[in-house]
This record gives sequence, structure tokens and C-alpha cells, in this order.
Amino acid sequence: MAWPELPERPLVLVPVGATEQHGPHLPFDTDSVIAAETAEAVATRLVTSGRSVVVTPALAFGASGEHQSFAGTVSIGQEALRAVVIELVRSLSTWAGRIVLVIGHGGNMSTLVSAVPQLTDEGHDVSWVPCAPAGAPPEITDAHAGRLETSLMLFLRPGSVRQPLPGAGDTRPMRELLPLLTASGVGAVSSSGVLGDPTGATAEEGEELFASMTAEVERRIVRAQPDARGLLGRVGGRARHAGATGADGPRG
Repeated sequence: MAWPELPERPLVLVPVGATEQHGPHLPFDTDSVIAAETAEAVATRLVTSGRSVVVTPALAFGASGEHQSFAGTVSIGQEALRAVVIELVRSLSTWAGRIVLVIGHGGNMSTLVSAVPQLTDEGHDVSWVPCAPAGAPPEITDAHAGRLETSLMLFLRPGSVRQPLPGAGDTRPMRELLPLLTASGVGAVSSSGVLGDPTGATAEEGEELFASMTAEVERRIVRAQPDARGLLGRVGGRARHAGATGADGPRG
């Protein structure tokens, strides 16, 4: 687009991803791809219903310190990410209407919990939503580079997925892994960088998951009921996606 083509005070979706290892089979930009593709798909659906929507380029660097022991990971950390998010929203607010940050990496969430309430207090109409499907098969219990993300990438960017798929990494629940990840990083629990099991991932499953995810993100945006953290609330019951951060959100 060129600037005269922008609609007046549009809804702006900002994909927020990361550049970090995703096992031996997925590319570094997996989280950014998922966030950007979700934002684009949701924008298409919203424009069809008569809304003015703009999608920005993805923010490709996030807080990925837990993956830093793997070569190729690029992390700017929580403090720098917080400053970037704050300045982006302040800039966008000069011409945007409502701003929604579409989050593809769970490690970025603590930054948003801090930054978005401040921005709201400053008078900006901003909220955030995770890329999480409304429901996932119960056998998908992975947190990073496992079956869910692998299926999504087989659908979204099949040429970027290395074959054959690796075996399972550490498959313990996130509640058990989180203290270890916080203390020592992913490399301390998984030499491959995988948390979960990519086995069984398919493009067909990825297509179903992506459809569920985009529909869920659209519902939350349309409902427009952020909580005190700026998180757009889930519509209906809680998802069964076991890779969530806390009760509501993605890993990545």
C-alpha cells in the first residue's frame, strides 16, 4: 500500500513473532510465519464483513532467551521488546483506530502483560490475542516444535519443513518443564530443541488447526473484551491446547 490508500482509522493487526530454533525440522521464523498468516487470514475475513483492516509487517524478533543455547536464535529480550511494543503502538495510534497484537510466541506474553496496560492507561486502544486454536486433538500435548507447530507449518509453508520428522523431545507437561526452562533454557531438557512429539503431524491436520485458530482469533477480536492485561478473552469454553502458556495462549 501507499499512504493515500489507507482507510480512515482502520483496525490494525500487528503480528508479533520470534526468530528462534524450532528443532532440526522447522525454520527459525516459525512463530513469525504463524502470527503473520493468522493475521492475514483474519483480516481477510473481517474485510469481507465490511471492516477496514490493515496488517503490518511481522515483528520478527522477540524474547527468546530460553532458546539462546541453539545457534541461530536471535532474541532482543523482554526489556527491549517492551520498549519496541510501546513505541510501535504510540506511532500506530497517530493514524490507526484500534490495534490488536497477534502473538505467535508464548515467550513474548509477559512483555505484553506489562506493556499493554500502560498503553491503555495512556489512552491507546490496544489489546492482544494469542495464536491458539479453539480446540486441538487431545494427543497434541507439545509445547514447542511438536506436532501442532509442525502440522501448521506443513500446511502453511510445506517446503520449509525438513523430512524425515524428528522423534519426540521432552514430552513432560509444561508445568513440570517451566521451572527448568526458566533456570537453564530449552537445551537443558532437549538436545534437539523439541518439546513434544512431531510424530503424526500432517498438512491436513495443520489446515484444520489453522482454520480453528483463525476463527478463534476473529471471534475474540470481534467480541472486543480485553481483560486487565489487555488479553482479548476467549469466547465460550477454554481450549484443550496443552501447549498453552498458563490458561490461555501459545507456546512457540
